[in-house]
Amino acid sequence: MQRLNGAIQHYAWGTTDAIPNLLGVAPNGQPVAEYWLGAHPLGPATVEGRRLDEVLDEQPELLGAKSRDEFGEQLPFLVKVLSARHALSLQAHPSRAQAVEGFARENAAGIALDAPERTYRDDWPKPEMLIALSEFHSLNGFREPTRTAWLFDQLGVSSELASVIGPLTERKGPAAMAEVFLDVLSLSGERAELSELVCAAAMKHKDAPGELGEFARTVIELDEVFPGDPGILAALLMNRVVLAPGDATFVPAGRMHAHLAGTGVEVMANSDNVIRGGLTAKHVDVGELVKVVEFEAITPTRVTPTTEAPGVEHFPTECPEFDVWRIRTSPLPTPVPGLGSARVLLMVGGSARLQADGTALELGSGEAAFLGAEENPTIEGDGLVFVTAAGVH
Repeated sequence: MQRLNGAIQHYAWGTTDAIPNLLGVAPNGQPVAEYWLGAHPLGPATVEGRRLDEVLDEQPELLGAKSRDEFGEQLPFLVKVLSARHALSLQAHPSRAQAVEGFARENAAGIALDAPERTYRDDWPKPEMLIALSEFHSLNGFREPTRTAWLFDQLGVSSELASVIGPLTERKGPAAMAEVFLDVLSLSGERAELSELVCAAAMKHKDAPGELGEFARTVIELDEVFPGDPGILAALLMNRVVLAPGDATFVPAGRMHAHLAGTGVEVMANSDNVIRGGLTAKHVDVGELVKVVEFEAITPTRVTPTTEAPGVEHFPTECPEFDVWRIRTSPLPTPVPGLGSARVLLMVGGSARLQADGTALELGSGEAAFLGAEENPTIEGDGLVFVTAAGVH
């Protein structure tokens, strides 16, 4: 039971104040996009001044027997606080089998792990759950194609776009969606000006009510950051999701998505594999997108937590790498869930006290703790805490 200090990531899309405010430090104007609480080698957290990955190398028993049997001697999850000022790239993540194959293939080809054209930086999948701390906007999966065609038509540029989005209504199924998505990503010459036409048309509808207004505002928001980028058209094929504080969504392998704005707790498998599909200056690997992305239209669903005990809510997942709980602490001691696995606790408001075997650890807002698999403390206080463990424990 030790205090855990995370690693800050200063990506350009980050906000300047949300994470510093959570951590209780003064913003300095620099973007603070993510705060990592885990053992990923690209940004390991520390316990008592030591890297968490090094501690686990020396004491793998802290992980728990079931986690070690399933995932080997590494922490299988990564907890982040993510705060986006504007859109991240369109992206998807591989399944376990795809990550293992892709990582081995790029290693065999001699592509350096830090090379800009590298796609697979490890051999892990990266399913993700995002639990909103503020209002959070995201793109999640592909919209029903005839609805997308109707929205484009309502913008008033349907004749110019007909050759590009035509397959959405002329043919059905994921093959048609894939054709349109990949086509808009490869727009060049005069066809690339379609993004500008769509933005101009959107200005006429930015104040419209309902789905059309939201569609138009998505165009405008993305054009402010990525002017004239064909990825704007690709993004418009996707569902826009708005999460209220406390709402959660899950992104499985193969789902195209992009966070747009907001702050949340993001829990994922311990991976940095990102296959980008637009709205970025980084490497876009169209060949891998075709192999990894599921082009089926979906209706995104929120993850509804189940109550396990008074004040303890569990967010069910579809993956074995992590389990997530939200605890609303009270004066009565509450057992910390996830016994049998290493756990990361993160306070996002108020304060709490962890206590076990005569020792105690006080946590304030933004502070975190690491628990070994066999540590069984109780928690009490007046704050809100997120607990993450391996999905096998």
